[in-house]
Amino acid sequence: MPSESTSAARARAARVSGGLAALEGPLRGYHHETYVFPLPDESGVTWRWKCREPRPGLLWFDRRCFWSEEELLVALAGHVTRIPEVIQKDGFRLQRFIEGRTLGSCARSEEDEGAAEFEAGPGTGRGADIPAGVIDQIAGLFGELAGVGPDGVAAERRCVAADRPRDGDTNGFIERLVFFTEEYVYLKNEERFGPLFKEFGIGRDSFAVLRERVAGLTRRPFCLLHGDLHRENFVLDRCGQLWTIDWELAMVGDPLYDLATHLHLMRYAPGQEWQVVRRWCEAVSAARPGSRAGWWRDLPRLLDYKRAQSVFTDVIRAALVLEAEQGAVGALERAAGRVHTALGAARDALGLGSTPSHADVMDALKRWSWLEGERGPR
Repeated sequence: MPSESTSAARARAARVSGGLAALEGPLRGYHHETYVFPLPDESGVTWRWKCREPRPGLLWFDRRCFWSEEELLVALAGHVTRIPEVIQKDGFRLQRFIEGRTLGSCARSEEDEGAAEFEAGPGTGRGADIPAGVIDQIAGLFGELAGVGPDGVAAERRCVAADRPRDGDTNGFIERLVFFTEEYVYLKNEERFGPLFKEFGIGRDSFAVLRERVAGLTRRPFCLLHGDLHRENFVLDRCGQLWTIDWELAMVGDPLYDLATHLHLMRYAPGQEWQVVRRWCEAVSAARPGSRAGWWRDLPRLLDYKRAQSVFTDVIRAALVLEAEQGAVGALERAAGRVHTALGAARDALGLGSTPSHADVMDALKRWSWLEGERGPR
């Protein structure tokens, strides 16, 4: 992370806010360096606003489809409720900071198993149950998203033509996601992380297995997808209203993919997971007929993709965290635990056969860390 004295993001935030004194941050986040500060609106009411800059040198594990998150939020006003307002200030677009608590922080405030397991990160373990009223609002969000068709998003898109399959071509949609994971996550980083993937039995043939697992999806009409609906991207305000933040990974595509991503990241208990699936079916069908077609066959396939995708994300991130913490024992144990869980979940999706033990994963990470140290700084 850049130091506060040299950070371009901090300098920009200070310029927009009128000085450093009112700045809060940088806030925790992977993709951006973010600062929050108060500004009065035209009526004299003071709100807090976010000023962000992308972090340099990041590895991206998900495809980005819109040039500007702020432009997308402006375009969605009137279509999707309870999303951050966007204003212009000194030539910069600022997002309103949503006051409240994320669903993740609500879970962590409870001294129970769900709260503890949340710390393992999205997609691992099981999280605390979500209140029924919040489930109602999540279902409502899915309905609103399903109502925004491919031609209903006015924001400029950055994705190439190949990443825009025809409306309803769910097989073309998932193929482009697999292609991105193979080309831009695995192969692009193969020189550095390939030996580590090889230790876990992962290679180019793993993608052939994955493509076979996800083939033959049912056609469904495309809509806007958030792409990252997990507990930290939902904020409950003081009135119990649910706000959805961080639209960085939004795209247009198969509505069932958004549900699969949501289930993978939220880690509902089985009973509540089924309730969410049922509510999703009702909401998207009411918004756009055909949106839930074949869900019972295709949801397990899309979940397989999410589990496979997580392996590549978790292995690389675990290695980088281990490198940053210089192989500290605690960091090694946490990294190995995350990778071991991800490998077990994706065993069938990637055709891994038997997966390594937790101890074997630790040894592999230690060997990679040692080899990286031998190569010197990058």
